[in-house]
Amino acid sequence: MPDIPEAGRPRAWDPLVGSAQSVVLEVLRAGPRPRTELAARLGLSGPSLSRITKPLLGSGILVERQGVQGTGTGRPSIPLDIDADAHHFVGVKLTGDGLFAVSTDRRGRVLTEREDPLPDPTVPAVVARVAAVVAGLVEDDDRIRGCCVAVGGATEGRSVIRRAPFLGWQDVPLAALLTDATGLPVSVENDVRALTHAEHWFGEGRDRRSFALLTIGAGIGLGLVVGDSVVDGAHSTAGSIGHQRLGGSVGASDVECEFGHRGCARAVLSARAIALTGSRALGRTVTAAALLDAARDGDPAARDVVDTAAEALGLLVADVVNVVDPEVVLLSGELVAVAEVGRAALDRSVDAARHWSTPTPTLVAQPFRFNEWARGAAAVAIQMHALGA
Repeated sequence: MPDIPEAGRPRAWDPLVGSAQSVVLEVLRAGPRPRTELAARLGLSGPSLSRITKPLLGSGILVERQGVQGTGTGRPSIPLDIDADAHHFVGVKLTGDGLFAVSTDRRGRVLTEREDPLPDPTVPAVVARVAAVVAGLVEDDDRIRGCCVAVGGATEGRSVIRRAPFLGWQDVPLAALLTDATGLPVSVENDVRALTHAEHWFGEGRDRRSFALLTIGAGIGLGLVVGDSVVDGAHSTAGSIGHQRLGGSVGASDVECEFGHRGCARAVLSARAIALTGSRALGRTVTAAALLDAARDGDPAARDVVDTAAEALGLLVADVVNVVDPEVVLLSGELVAVAEVGRAALDRSVDAARHWSTPTPTLVAQPFRFNEWARGAAAVAIQMHALGA
């Protein structure tokens, strides 16, 4: 069992296995649960649950919360919970020129956040910068137990960055380099997949066995949860939807993506594509964010560009719904406002492209701050710690 400090709060969490791990993960994800409900959710008998939870309560891994009176006249039900503040975690998101970092508690609640420039994207410089940021966070918080770094690109085994185009990296063993530099267990993950894990454990997807997460920004990403598990793919590249070909008038766009494609999602829906198309339409150079502002203010040319992007998003949503039929589709990312400003065009596009037998999907557009990427990375660090990985 974990060491118990004088204050009664565990400093470390030895890896849990079997039913003990299942109980703790259920409470971690679902929140405080009465014993009867917890036993039912896990398919355990009352005596089995009591046997499993007794040492967890004794060690401080689980705690009892204030009793809840039911509808009858019997004794109040005492929910079991975790001490979310016992262990903290760091999540870092790397872009081509910036570093976003957060520390969180065990339920992914952001405690502190930082944003630093990355003037030098070489591996040694980035390792030194991340290590300095983590050291500063650890100096202020001795409960930090692990770290994860999220990047836009392909990762392998949560240890190696196979390709990160925004940084110009290939085959970088970043987890090992940062573990050596920080003294903490460090993992790496694709940023969209990390955000999907955060939504799965702590966000809109927490109580759902299936959902899709589509992100819109510098790139286009897809995260999938099927059967209550995040889909990774054979080579950890599941979700590479940015170059999905689009049809109809949307696919006729003459903007090319970085690989020379015309009519793929990145050539229509990415920040770069929207900015290029918007600049042509308005006769002046604009960013994607400025174009969205103009569309909100009623500029008809800007509105046409946003509606075209929303139509493209609708085609992607319909493709996912037709194949996976998720309970809900979450829309996020720096340009999620495309789904809000162009909602009518988005809905029309989804309805026209989805299979007639597939129900109209539930679409949820989530407000987005850039540190959400870092929070997603922290969620992976929480998972690695909880699972003893």
